[in-house]
Amino acid sequence: MHIKTIEPIAVSLPMLKPVIMAGEEIRRADNVLVRIETGDGLVGWGEAASAPVMTGETLESIVSAIHYLEATLRGREPTDIAGALAVMDARMYGNHGAKAAIEIALHDITGRAAGKPVHALLGEKKRSRMALLGVIAGGDFDSDLRDTEKKKTAGVTAYKIKVGIDSAAKDAARTRAICKLLGNDLLISADANQGYTTEQAIEYVRAVKGSGLDFFEQPVMADDLAGMAAVAAASDIAIGADEGIHSLGDIERHHERKAARGVSLKAIKLGGIRAVVEAGRLCERLGMSVNVSCKTGESSVACAAALHVASVIPNISWGLTLTHTSLAEDIAAQPIATSSGHVESLDRPGLGIDVDEDRVRRHRVQIATRNVA
Repeated sequence: MHIKTIEPIAVSLPMLKPVIMAGEEIRRADNVLVRIETGDGLVGWGEAASAPVMTGETLESIVSAIHYLEATLRGREPTDIAGALAVMDARMYGNHGAKAAIEIALHDITGRAAGKPVHALLGEKKRSRMALLGVIAGGDFDSDLRDTEKKKTAGVTAYKIKVGIDSAAKDAARTRAICKLLGNDLLISADANQGYTTEQAIEYVRAVKGSGLDFFEQPVMADDLAGMAAVAAASDIAIGADEGIHSLGDIERHHERKAARGVSLKAIKLGGIRAVVEAGRLCERLGMSVNVSCKTGESSVACAAALHVASVIPNISWGLTLTHTSLAEDIAAQPIATSSGHVESLDRPGLGIDVDEDRVRRHRVQIATRNVA
């Protein structure tokens, strides 16, 4: 069995409603799917979101990078995933989203060929049912309260409130109202997506003290470790890092500087799901909490990959964030099922989902690519 073709497919997927966060308003999800086919006709799928603010990658750059990496991978045994990662890193620095999409597709093929779910390729399954973080991201006080009430009624037990989109005082008032509505015994977090200065973040954490907020994600810019540490020192609320985590070294530096007590792990930031599993194990050794997450608007392909990771890593005490539910139309024939704010592990071979190629064609966008070198 060998890799015959690697095809990057740029898609723009419709959202059910806009997601409002600091510095960004997402009305459509711009992602790149990767379709890998072997010489004997086996097909595997991967996916990476365009994330210029988080990873520096756009639809154009991801597609171009995958084309550039294709020559290195064509003809290789798809089940040699470690070898594929090594040759990709030797050929091209960075471009973690593009590499993650390819790596996910290789796991899909390997699992299908072996008759095993992807989580069985990553480690021992530790959990079958997982709580999903319900994202509150309307950016409006009243609509966010209505959305919170709706999610609570539906059985959601974990929440992430998007802040950094207004003044710290107004964001704090909205946060307190949501926490009061939710009550006790639920996991509640806020995420500023780098939207505050250090002073604004400290104002926010002081204003929400005692409200029931469990952790506060990425209050300041990703490279501002001193700011992260200052916010952490000023707060009894656990501080988490997201945009600041792109390697195991980043996790270690946040821990050493007391800049974060937990992290959000994404395949597009770390270069694939194997790297996310390794990062999860490092966090366990360091005593740090973990949220496994997809970027807003990723389909059931990337979300299935994240779900397999969440099934095997030591802890997901800060929940699992799957974002396919925010899409008006997924590209999976049967999107990942969720119920009462929870999701079950996928135990079919490969990723455990089937892509509807008619839907892919319907949402495909043409990208002008350039030779990388």
